[in-house]
Amino acid sequence: MIRALLLCGGRSSRFGSDKLLAGGEPLALQSARALRAGAGSVLAVIPLARLELRRTLEGSGCEILETDRTARGLGASLAAGVEATPGASGWIVALGDMPRVDPKTVAAVKAALEKGAAIAAPFYGGKRGHPVGFSAVLRSELLALDGDVGARSLLERHATQVVRVEVDDPGIFIDVDTPEDLQNL
Repeated sequence: MIRALLLCGGRSSRFGSDKLLAGGEPLALQSARALRAGAGSVLAVIPLARLELRRTLEGSGCEILETDRTARGLGASLAAGVEATPGASGWIVALGDMPRVDPKTVAAVKAALEKGAAIAAPFYGGKRGHPVGFSAVLRSELLALDGDVGARSLLERHATQVVRVEVDDPGIFIDVDTPEDLQNL
C-alpha cells in the first residue's frame, strides 16, 4: 500500500503567521484535499499541540501524526512519517504549502510507484516538482533523514532511478512562502 505523507511542520517564518491556516480555505486543507483525491489515504505530519491545524486536517479525512521531530526540519518530518507507516510499499511526499497540485499528478506519481519505480517525480516544462514518490526499497535511507534538507540527497544519490512523470501541471512548483504568494494564487 502506498501512503501519502503531507508534511505540515514548517515554522512559516517568511509568512509572519501560520500560513497553513491562512486563506479563505486554509492552505493545508487545499493541499490535503488534492493529495487525498489523487492518492487515497493521507497521513499529515504536524507539530505537537497544533489543535486548529489538527482539526482542519482531520476534517478533510487525514490521519494525523503529531511529532516534536517537525522542529528539526523537513527531513526529520519525512522520516517520522515513514517510521509511522512501516507496512507501506511506498510514499508520496507532499508539502502542506503547495495547494495547487492537481490530483491527477498525484495519481500519476502513485501509478509510477505501483509499476515499480524506486523514485517517481512529476516534471513540467523539463523541471522537477512535487510531490515525489519513493518506493519502500529506500525506506532505510528515508528513515535516516534529519534536518531541513528533505529528500534532496536521495534524489541526487539515486538520480538514475528517478522515473520522470510528465504532467501538464504548473501547480507542482507553486508553494506559498509569503503573504504575497498567497495573494498571487
